[in-house]
Amino acid sequence: MFDHTFIKTLPVHAGTRSTNAPLTGLLVLDFTHYIAGPLASMLLADLGATVVKIEGPGGDRFRAYPPHDEANPEEGAAYLWANRNKLGIEIDLKHPEGRKLISHLVRRADVLIENFATGVMDRLGLGYASMSAEQPALVYCSISAYGSRGDMANRPGFDSVVQAESGFVSMNGYPDRPGVRTGSSVMDIGTALLASNGILSALYERNLSGKGRRVEVSLYGSALMMAGYATMQTLCSAKSVSRQGNTSADSCPTGVFECRDASFFLHCGSSEIFKRLMTNVLSRQDVADAPCYQSAQGRLKNRDQLFAVLKQEFSRFSWQQLKLLLERAKVPAGEVRDLKSALLSQETQAAELVERIEHPTLGWVPNVRSPISFDGATGAPAKAAPVRGQDTLRVLTEIAQYDEEATAAALASGALHAADPSAATDSE
Repeated sequence: MFDHTFIKTLPVHAGTRSTNAPLTGLLVLDFTHYIAGPLASMLLADLGATVVKIEGPGGDRFRAYPPHDEANPEEGAAYLWANRNKLGIEIDLKHPEGRKLISHLVRRADVLIENFATGVMDRLGLGYASMSAEQPALVYCSISAYGSRGDMANRPGFDSVVQAESGFVSMNGYPDRPGVRTGSSVMDIGTALLASNGILSALYERNLSGKGRRVEVSLYGSALMMAGYATMQTLCSAKSVSRQGNTSADSCPTGVFECRDASFFLHCGSSEIFKRLMTNVLSRQDVADAPCYQSAQGRLKNRDQLFAVLKQEFSRFSWQQLKLLLERAKVPAGEVRDLKSALLSQETQAAELVERIEHPTLGWVPNVRSPISFDGATGAPAKAAPVRGQDTLRVLTEIAQYDEEATAAALASGALHAADPSAATDSE
């Protein structure tokens, strides 16, 4: 259930929003669903691109992910998160009238993004060869679980499965129990970031050559990158890294500690930081100077006794006292918060990262805006993720440039779904 009373306590940000976003004028056709694809296109939309989200009959299945507003079961919170700033149309891609509309849009488009299983777009007549023949300057991005080559190309895959197969799960958790996946869909998010970077690179080249490119990104390839430098450590040593829980195999002291009234994460990534912690924060020059603690290797070897010292010292402080000392000494540390506390925190408020925005049927919905800014401006005010078929009429007339007769014929064909504008809800 949505808590509309709570949502209305969130701020409405207008402030320093720029209307001259860097991708203004770029047209993106978004044939994606779930997370990785929609998030990639949303990143472009946040930067000013006109993104047309093209849903099949019944809409993106990600709409079903909870929680939902009781009266609007198709506008789930997860879907709202990944689809802001887009225009929404619903088309039967197998219908001749639907295919005709796509042809009109492709000839005007700069980018097409899809994340169907390998071969689906080709069977629909919307594959790279067909689309680039209609629009040679098109940048065509395919996102898949395992890529388009090899025996795994046709396998379905989700973030959690790829986390397991890539070795990522084996790295996370405590050594005395099985590995765990992350709660966040980090492989989808990493794939979206890589896809948007690939698209922007292809667009840069197109500005020089006039020709489009096909960009391909897989969740599995992204997962290996998201494993971080552990991949190189494993390849160099021929040994898989071990699970460390909240501690680190590379730096010490690093982990979760307790003070009088809070848990906090401390990361001493160098000997210099360790010495500032012991001298400027805890006034333990004797520990800072102890021969066994002069290197990361020494501190790791003697971690248990060092952690015992820190446990005793930290117990003397409240978090507010300790936080001030850590900040002054430039020792990286932060309170361990739950997600709601983080979203409502002073840091989040200062950066204007959480807000509420208007929605045509829900009134107001929360929004976690893009952290990218240009010249101090945070981009145009966000627009909520579209309801099914919300912008069908606008796309037909303004983007596909259908005349009145063609628009009427398209709507009457049964290939398109257009939302009822009378379903809009007053935001207050």
